[in-house]
Amino acid sequence: MAMSVLFAGMLLAVPASAQQGQLGPPTGKVRIEQVQLAFIASGEIGGGTLTFGGRNYGITVGGLGVGGIGASKLTATGTVYGLKRRGDFAGAYVQLREGWAIGDQGRGQLWLRNDKGVTLRLATRRKGLQLSLGADGVLIGFKR
Repeated sequence: MAMSVLFAGMLLAVPASAQQGQLGPPTGKVRIEQVQLAFIASGEIGGGTLTFGGRNYGITVGGLGVGGIGASKLTATGTVYGLKRRGDFAGAYVQLREGWAIGDQGRGQLWLRNDKGVTLRLATRRKGLQLSLGADGVLIGFKR
């Protein structure tokens, strides 16, 4: 069952990267910092900031996935598309990722999309030793 949910989520995320021009204008910005650990399965935990409507909001980020090996600290910054109400940002996202890390030279890209049509396009920078290629489910919430 988990694999079928992951596969269905990947189908939702692929069009976002393939149709970047059809996402519309940017509606916000996001910065995420997290630690990733992977050995076939992967886990991640972290937080960051959403900038939306001229305000900054603290966010939490966590998730589980498949694909990859190693450990790294990830910093991701990017653009939010399709966000109309702040509350639509929180929830479950599907993530497609590619990237690598050796020491402090790692880079990659993340595309995240939730069921409310919010898409995140993120440039990543990694520190550590990790090779990652796969898909994840990511939970984003607001800090209290």
